Amino acid sequence: MKIRIGVGLGAAGSGDDFADIVCEMERCGFDSLWLSEVLSTPVIDPLAGLAFAAGTVKKLKLGTTMLVPGRNPARLAKELATIDRLSGGRLLVVLVPGLTEPVETQAIGVPLRERGAWMDEVLPLLRRLWTEDSVTHHGPRFSYDGLTVRPRPVQQPLDVWLGGSAASALRRAGRLSDGWLPSLLTPEEAAAGRAAIEQAAAEADREIESEHFGVSLGYAREKISDRQLAAIARRRPGMDPETLVPIGLAGLRQRLREFIDVGFSKFVVRPSDAAPTWRNELRELAEAVLPLQT
Repeated sequence: MKIRIGVGLGAAGSGDDFADIVCEMERCGFDSLWLSEVLSTPVIDPLAGLAFAAGTVKKLKLGTTMLVPGRNPARLAKELATIDRLSGGRLLVVLVPGLTEPVETQAIGVPLRERGAWMDEVLPLLRRLWTEDSVTHHGPRFSYDGLTVRPRPVQQPLDVWLGGSAASALRRAGRLSDGWLPSLLTPEEAAAGRAAIEQAAAEADREIESEHFGVSLGYAREKISDRQLAAIARRRPGMDPETLVPIGLAGLRQRLREFIDVGFSKFVVRPSDAAPTWRNELRELAEAVLPLQT
């Protein structure tokens, strides 16, 4: 397996030092930069941030976990294809339905019960808009007659992964996605999720590449913060937080090994809280985990 490790930046990476962080990430040898789309927090907008990064670094891959609900697929197809063009084919895409917190639901503007249907309609449309000269589609949310969108991505095909670990999300990943990047799972839960996805893919007469399974993994340097504990309690009530968020860089390295042992090979590691200095954080993180890359 080709083990690859990228770094996710949350609100901690949204300051004036963003360019320095991105450059240091590339110097350290990380595989990718990841920006998540969360509308109700101070995180950088991923489209703007990745476009900036595309012109700042030359090797680092550029990843995003991007919201689908509430988005026009024609505009999204053009935006993502443009970033892939500007970066010379370095874009990595994970589409997500969005967080369930009330304030984020308000910002997204699409009720929770409708988000799965958005994913089902938009993802196949994106693939058609990236590859077909004339797209005709009449669905519950969007209607096009002979629509053409340019530019097209450098990557053909541009893979689209999905997140989520609910049963419906696993079935959708099997039916529609090119890969899976969940979060807040134990290695055992991730392995069970992968098996469910592969079964759903087989039932849809599809196959997902064996190396297209990854994990987004937050870590704490000394202890899990109250903010992170509250977030875990909302998303995974009853779970021991330390089974989901490793503590210390040695703990993170060990947890990555455990995911590798059950067949996962692509990782996004995220400091749970702001690093005192990103340069030191990235260098220490690189020393701890990049020897795992193969």
